Amino acid sequence: MKHTVEEIILNNGAKGLLVHVPDATVMNMYLNFRAGEYLVDHDKWETPHLMEHILLGANDEYPRARDFQAEVEKNGAYSNASTDVYDIVYETECADFEWKRVLGLILTAVERPLFLQEEFDAEFGNVREELAARANNHYRQLGAASRKAYGLVSETDRERLELMDNVTLEDVREHYRRTHTTDNMRFVVAGNIQKGRKGDIISMLEHIRLPRGERFSMPDEVVRSLKAPVNIPNSTVDTLYFYIDTFINRRLEEHELDALGIVNALLTETLYSKILGTARERGLVYGMNSGFQQIKLSSNLWFGSQVSPVNAPALFDIIIEQLSNLFRGELAEADIVAAQAYSVGRYQRSAQTVASTAAGYTGRYFFDEFIEDYYAIPERIQAVTKQQIIEVTQAMFSDGVGGLGVYGNVNEKLANDLKEQIAVLWQRKD
Repeated sequence: MKHTVEEIILNNGAKGLLVHVPDATVMNMYLNFRAGEYLVDHDKWETPHLMEHILLGANDEYPRARDFQAEVEKNGAYSNASTDVYDIVYETECADFEWKRVLGLILTAVERPLFLQEEFDAEFGNVREELAARANNHYRQLGAASRKAYGLVSETDRERLELMDNVTLEDVREHYRRTHTTDNMRFVVAGNIQKGRKGDIISMLEHIRLPRGERFSMPDEVVRSLKAPVNIPNSTVDTLYFYIDTFINRRLEEHELDALGIVNALLTETLYSKILGTARERGLVYGMNSGFQQIKLSSNLWFGSQVSPVNAPALFDIIIEQLSNLFRGELAEADIVAAQAYSVGRYQRSAQTVASTAAGYTGRYFFDEFIEDYYAIPERIQAVTKQQIIEVTQAMFSDGVGGLGVYGNVNEKLANDLKEQIAVLWQRKD
């Protein structure tokens, strides 16, 4: 989707991006605060999540949450909020004709929440139900337990359920006072931002009634390698869920991130990819994924799937074989060209709407205030070389930090056997 992007730094310490999409019929708005669980004591873990649930509720102008939501949604607008370990994000999408009214409502909710006891009590029950439902997501539970084992800030939903009772309404109010400041606010607004509208948006955000404060730093999470696999047996599950993780103790350069994207495309993202395609041909697994992410001090590459226990060793053999091929540079130029073509097409498909275009900027900008050059990305993908692919794959295993997490129909022997099977990935000599 054609657009332009401009960074705005406000006098109150907030900053963000205005993404102008000519002739857009909707407006998308995101407000970010560095206010996640890493900023609270462990026994108060659920405080940010509970705060997020009740902040878009009763406020100075609307005495009940239902009244406020009815006003926001009366012309079909959508609003929501989300909490993770690092951030809370408030988002809304509305028709172009009512962007000013809806943005004003969201700003009112953020700057003047009432935090009523009755709404806290109600949302306490709703959060409990949410976490109980999420506890049935096996990938989610394994991911959280593995993340915690690696030394990252994390907690499983079952543990979060146990910690909820420690949180009071005053804890929520104090967390709000600490984190909801203008210096801690980042934003992305996307839509038809004409010249007159730009000034109105800036004025509204600059006059939000929040105090000055600080933009909290990301936590210094130091990743440790797993001595034993994370093993979560569940007799009610017939299959085995797994994550293979590897870390490098630094942030990646942009060209390395581009190359790692091609690695993912080569290995798992299509039915003709090296790992998934081979495994499907042999009838070993229905689907498989891989991905990468960065935190403050390190970068992570992961592989995950759901597989029958009897097929797991053979699938792991394919993973080892295909990664070893990349380590040794056994990669045809035709495969690189195919992966690049796939990646460019997927990227262009990813920004067909105002919301998806905005989302393409929020992740990196809210993390480290990096502004992606949207129009340069296809050229960057095409510029990835075979040598860069080899080097970044080797680099991701070079620090010897990683391990295996398994969940479901798995005993201790199988978990240890699989862990020993993949240990060669960190022990190779290039």
